[in-house]
Amino acid sequence: MSITLNIDHIDMVFDTPKGPFTALQNVSLKIREGEFVSLIGHSGCGKSTVLNIVAGLYQASKGGVVLNGKEVNQPGPERAVVFQNHSLLPWLTAYENVELAVDQVFGRKKSRAEKKEWIEHNLRLVHMEHAMHKRPGEISGGMKQRVGIARALAMEPQVLLMDEPFGALDALTRAHMQDSLMEIQNELNNTVIMITHDVDEAVLLSDRIVMMTNGPAATIGEILEVDLERPRDRLGLAEDPQYTHLRSEVLRFLYEKQRKVEEIGSKRAKKAGPGKHNRSNAA
Repeated sequence: MSITLNIDHIDMVFDTPKGPFTALQNVSLKIREGEFVSLIGHSGCGKSTVLNIVAGLYQASKGGVVLNGKEVNQPGPERAVVFQNHSLLPWLTAYENVELAVDQVFGRKKSRAEKKEWIEHNLRLVHMEHAMHKRPGEISGGMKQRVGIARALAMEPQVLLMDEPFGALDALTRAHMQDSLMEIQNELNNTVIMITHDVDEAVLLSDRIVMMTNGPAATIGEILEVDLERPRDRLGLAEDPQYTHLRSEVLRFLYEKQRKVEEIGSKRAKKAGPGKHNRSNAA
């Protein structure tokens, strides 16, 4: 597989009223074409910052992102983003919301008939063809998120970026959405980077799980290869010893290794005393 995306030694420093804040430090990751990569870590570890840099919404303070040989420095249709909030326009139908993205990306490259066929195809991919003429207020949260994914896929992105896309859904709807996402990726073989807080979701969906250290100056702590055969069946995996082992590895990193790092940092801060500690925070 060729390398699609190269995140190369990025730092991200934000200006704050208290001085510069280093959110990310020396983050490097190479992602292969057709790979599904999850970013996981505690809140505030910089996962969304990484995604926003890849999306072109932020410019890294140091280092950069290269997609298929071209530097990323602004948003583009080759990188479609699906947020936790579906962000559909409430006055448009599901069909019209997808149509808006198609018109923006393809313009006159597709005829009216081709656009119609393409929009309906992408709504079928997410099992929303039956509700394509309903507005967001007339459908459930899970259905709205399906339309959001259809809109992103309709842009034919090289990389699909997903920021906790199922975080606001109930457990059963979330499971259905995960299954749909696995079906779509199996059919399209698209490259996906997804942020999640859900360990089971990360293991079920991913080829690799990138575990982030706690911020500030967050970076990649460990990368776990998920060597489970595809297609994956969630019921079968529940009793699979390899699945259990992978799940334990992620939990161990999040709740043992990162806790030890926090404890060491806390002890050092106490030894430094309040004056020294305050100066180091302002630095």
